[in-house]
Amino acid sequence: MTHAPAPTRVEPPPGAASTPALPASTRADAAARPRRRRPGRLRDGLLFLAFVGPNVLLLAVFTYKPLLESFYYSTLQWNIGSSIAREVGLANYVAWFQDPQTPTVIRVTLIFTGVTVVGSMALGLGVAVLLNRRIRLRGPVRTIIVAPYVLSGVAVGFLWLYVFDPNFGLVSAGLQLIGLPSPDWYSDPAAALAMVTTVQVWRDLGYCALIYLAGLQAVPKDLLDAAALDGAGRIRTFLRVVLPLLSPTTFFLSVTTLLSSLQTFDLISAMTKGGPLQGTTTMMYQIFHEGFVAGRAGYSSAVATILFLVLLVVTLVQLVVVQRKVHYS
Repeated sequence: MTHAPAPTRVEPPPGAASTPALPASTRADAAARPRRRRPGRLRDGLLFLAFVGPNVLLLAVFTYKPLLESFYYSTLQWNIGSSIAREVGLANYVAWFQDPQTPTVIRVTLIFTGVTVVGSMALGLGVAVLLNRRIRLRGPVRTIIVAPYVLSGVAVGFLWLYVFDPNFGLVSAGLQLIGLPSPDWYSDPAAALAMVTTVQVWRDLGYCALIYLAGLQAVPKDLLDAAALDGAGRIRTFLRVVLPLLSPTTFFLSVTTLLSSLQTFDLISAMTKGGPLQGTTTMMYQIFHEGFVAGRAGYSSAVATILFLVLLVVTLVQLVVVQRKVHYS
């Protein structure tokens, strides 16, 4: 008679803990039971809301809400002080494009913005190169150069009114010393635009110099030493080594100075009030004049919306096209 072999018991390896098998129903209940959230994650989420929440609330109240209201007001024919507002659709936009003064406003805006951006960045780079060297009183010199940027535009405008005064101003006196006639800064539209643009370049110069100086100090010294060992002069080293490494700084300044120039209002209001003959009226100043002087809130909101779209398109073009030529390493 043949007996069946007894089952062989498999012993666990030494040191291994034996885990009893759970029933299938118990395993299913454990899988279906929701896991408890860790207290640390909840605390981190509350801290995130505590820090970000007030900022989002302030942006919503003081930025996004007025922006949406401006879009809505641009479709109304509404004058400040009047309780009657009539919906006119896109009539305010059509009226701005058909306004005979619009080409002058666009031309002034382009000239003012272009000269300000290029001039302040070019001069700021030159000043930063000089300040990057070891000179005496470098700290006070930096403070003096940056000071105009932190001053109020109205204060800067009133200060330069005396500098450009045709009778006793420093600019007129300097031109007379070298035998040149002094322009009538407050009657000639071209001279007034040159005056305002020069002051804006002087105002933004310190900001650009400060940012460029930070970029110059971040250039690795070993690259400069390697270029010197290869026999490259200072000019060639600057053009081939330093300038490409400053491309992120240049890109950043091109965006910030462009936005700042397009939104300049206080300086023009203090110096020329958009005149003479609208020779210094930019789109930003036109928004103020139409809204708070002429009282045409709907028309002013339409111009503000157009300027917002221009800023948005220009910024996107810079981010997509110009950033491709930026070297971050």
